[in-house]
Amino acid sequence: MESLLIITGTMGSGKTAVLYEASDILIEHRIIHAAIDLDALGVAHLPAAASDGVMWENLRSICTNYLRLGVQRFLVARALEDKAQLELCHGILSDAEIAVCRLTASIETMKRRVVARETGISQKCYVARVEHLNSILDGARLEDFSVSTEERSITEVALEMLTQAGWI
Repeated sequence: MESLLIITGTMGSGKTAVLYEASDILIEHRIIHAAIDLDALGVAHLPAAASDGVMWENLRSICTNYLRLGVQRFLVARALEDKAQLELCHGILSDAEIAVCRLTASIETMKRRVVARETGISQKCYVARVEHLNSILDGARLEDFSVSTEERSITEVALEMLTQAGWI
């Protein structure tokens, strides 16, 4: 049976870093898996109505390819803002056990991380989005469990997440 662990959280919470660290930990444990940064699958300038749809179709194609190779565990990083997005994940891997882990940190820490990471023209927009997105995620409450990334090593966070998910 397939398992899907969705890593959610606002910008600067550590989703991408934890995704890759969790993948490294799973490799050390010789656990076959796929790690997918869902935001990266949607990087394009398309008509507004098309961009999210393409991202989800890209995820469907990638998962189909990995399933064909025998992959049964999927790590996906994406800020899930509503139940409809979670349902899309259910539709892509319909038989999968799905767990959602929300990464958290203080608003100040997440904004500081975004400032350090985003040095281009969209920095102000991204920093402003941190608090707004955090509020959306608070309201949606899609997570099965949360893990704090505040003043913790990325390895410690990834280990806690994988343990809580029952993957290690």
